[in-house]
Amino acid sequence: MNCQLFNLPKKADGRGNLSVIEEFKQVPFKIKRTYWIYDVPGGVERGGHAYRENEEFIVALSGSFDVCVADGKEQKTFSLNRSYYGLYIPKGIWRIMNNFSTNSLALIVSSTNYDEKDYIMDYEEFLQYSTTSNRF
Repeated sequence: MNCQLFNLPKKADGRGNLSVIEEFKQVPFKIKRTYWIYDVPGGVERGGHAYRENEEFIVALSGSFDVCVADGKEQKTFSLNRSYYGLYIPKGIWRIMNNFSTNSLALIVSSTNYDEKDYIMDYEEFLQYSTTSNRF
C-alpha cells in the first residue's frame, strides 16, 4: 500500500508554531482542490469511498481522528492527532475517517477538481476495481 505519513515542516516560535504544505514538496501532486471536515457528530464516519484518479493529503489541523485505508489486499489505520503530520493517500485506495474528537478539523487537499464520476462508493465494486485495474 502506498499510503504514507509525512512529517510536515514545523517552525517553532514563542508566538505559536507554523507548518506549511506546498505542492510537489510536502504534497506529491499539484493541488487542485482544498476542503475541510468539521463538526462531525460522535460516532459518525466520513469517507467510505475510493477515487479512480484523485489523490489526497489529509491533515488534522485540530483534534484527532483515524483514517482507515484499504487497497483490496491490505488494511491499515493511521491516527492523525498532530497538525504537523500529513497522510498521503494515492488513487485507488478505499478510505474511511472515524473516531473524530470534539472540535476536530480535518484539512484535505486533492489532486483533482470535484468529479462525482471519480468516486467508487460501493466496497464490492472497489474490490473488483482493485483486482482488475492497472491503477498505479
